[in-house]
Amino acid sequence: MEKRVVITGLGAITPIGKNVEEFWEGIKTNKCGIAPITEFNTEKFKVKLAGEVKNYNPEEYFDKRSCKRLDKFSQFAIIASKEAMKDSGITPENTDMNRVGVVISSGIGGLTTIEKENEHYIEKGPDRVSPMYIPMSICNMAAGNVAIELGTKGESISVVTACAGGTHSIGEAYRMIKNGYEDVIFAGGTEASITPTGIAGFTNIKALTQSTDINRASIPFDKERSGFVMGEGAGVLVLEELEHAKARGAKIYAEIVGYSATSDSYHITSPAPEGEGGARAMKLAMEDAKIEPKEITYINAHGTSTHLNDSCETAAIKTALGDYAKDVMVSSTKGNTGHLLGAAGGVEAVICVKAIEDKFIPPTINYKVPDEECDLDIVPNEGRNIEINYAMSNSLGFGGHNATIILKKW
Repeated sequence: MEKRVVITGLGAITPIGKNVEEFWEGIKTNKCGIAPITEFNTEKFKVKLAGEVKNYNPEEYFDKRSCKRLDKFSQFAIIASKEAMKDSGITPENTDMNRVGVVISSGIGGLTTIEKENEHYIEKGPDRVSPMYIPMSICNMAAGNVAIELGTKGESISVVTACAGGTHSIGEAYRMIKNGYEDVIFAGGTEASITPTGIAGFTNIKALTQSTDINRASIPFDKERSGFVMGEGAGVLVLEELEHAKARGAKIYAEIVGYSATSDSYHITSPAPEGEGGARAMKLAMEDAKIEPKEITYINAHGTSTHLNDSCETAAIKTALGDYAKDVMVSSTKGNTGHLLGAAGGVEAVICVKAIEDKFIPPTINYKVPDEECDLDIVPNEGRNIEINYAMSNSLGFGGHNATIILKKW
């Protein structure tokens, strides 16, 4: 018999807030986390803006030894996971930690460490590359470090599907609990790729905007959009089997009822024409949830602010939802945070949970110029106080990876 899966804890560190409360308040008040890059000198770079975690000091969270042994992407994952654990009330006294897993994505892993150690190799030779280089940089270490920090002994894996990774992580965790493999899973994504080669690589693939106006840089669905803005941070949810949550008297935020993942099998960076793969993911997620399109109140779109993504995702929503597409509320919160790559689905799932709890539809901020290719109700500039029965979250990644989850009001 399949188990029911609920959400009992939330954690986040983002460009608009270093915990869930600050982050959600930023979403509700149209806060924009886009600003000039401070991590490195951008004099030689065409791209000047990013969504950095503001005033981040790792020593506020970790001892000096840990600061040196954890890349920033692992630090963010631990910070969000510890907040989620505290919020959930999970302890070794009320939960068998052998049945607690971690599924946390990162698109790129420890890019800061990779760059630094490569410099050491070039300047000083192979013997000066740190023995911590590999354990700090590989993508799975966010999940591994979270498991070590929290003392979880169940399955610990990292889903790496570029910008779809955070949603894939939550979806795969949902399936694991649904089928009885674990009782509790910390699921989401983390990313820290605002580095010289990270920005240069995405710039040269024509993915990033070169706008220097912080309010017109990350502008999903706007006709003047010209690329995404890189963001950083982490979002982690505690997924729990319903009867386990009830037995320990947990607060339940929402229930996960649908998930699907598909592949475009089309192109390394471009979505399939008309968003065909994304449309299939949405349809299959609704089938999994056993609901009709008209039951969905809100869609948190992938909505990256690139020309192809936003137009193809609009087409995909129309294909998946049919006539109801014109009525469903669809917004992208990447105007607030920038695009957190492998962490995007994690932070956006947190947004969906809080939207359901607070009966508030987040807006698409900084929207000015309508695009006939993106003609859905994108909740422009002002949020709406509306009860949400079902919320859908989409994530689409380079390589043709598509993932959709559906959350239900508890």
